Amino acid sequence: MKKKNMIKSIATFAAVSAGVLFAGSQSASASTSTVKHTVVSGDTLNKLSAQYGVSVQDLAQANKIQDINKIYVGEVFTISDDGQISVSDQSAVAAAPAQQSAPAASSVSGSDAAAKDWIAGRESGGNYGAQNGQYVGKYQLSASYLNGDYSAANQERVADNYVTSRYGSWSGAQSFWQSHGWY
Repeated sequence: MKKKNMIKSIATFAAVSAGVLFAGSQSASASTSTVKHTVVSGDTLNKLSAQYGVSVQDLAQANKIQDINKIYVGEVFTISDDGQISVSDQSAVAAAPAQQSAPAASSVSGSDAAAKDWIAGRESGGNYGAQNGQYVGKYQLSASYLNGDYSAANQERVADNYVTSRYGSWSGAQSFWQSHGWY
């Protein structure tokens, strides 16, 4: 009789323990937290993948990214601590006017013109109206460099002057960007 009661007690203890463990695991998963990440200049899917512990493929798939080498400043990703990713409201990205026409003749040509376009694509998606904190426009220049004139012509002129003085050429700026994630 004693042995039977002991087995019952062990079985009851095991059942109660399992219930507590099960309830504990449910409450832990119910308190999943999420982070909204707004893409800034220099972000890459690889960097975000490492930062949040999710795969590049999951980030790309959840956000319908065709080219994993292209994400745009201002995009917002929602990433939960359980590794789930979803696209947040992208209205901030869409709200900036997409001015794609060439506003002013540029003195840049050939491989430098290609490098300039490459940088504009990485920095703003080629959008003169893009803003990210203090960085403005197609080339994400500091607002202080533009002196309040955010026109496309001024952005082109200031960007050309900045790149020439700092890197010597747009090709030099692209090489720097590729090794540092910014220019």
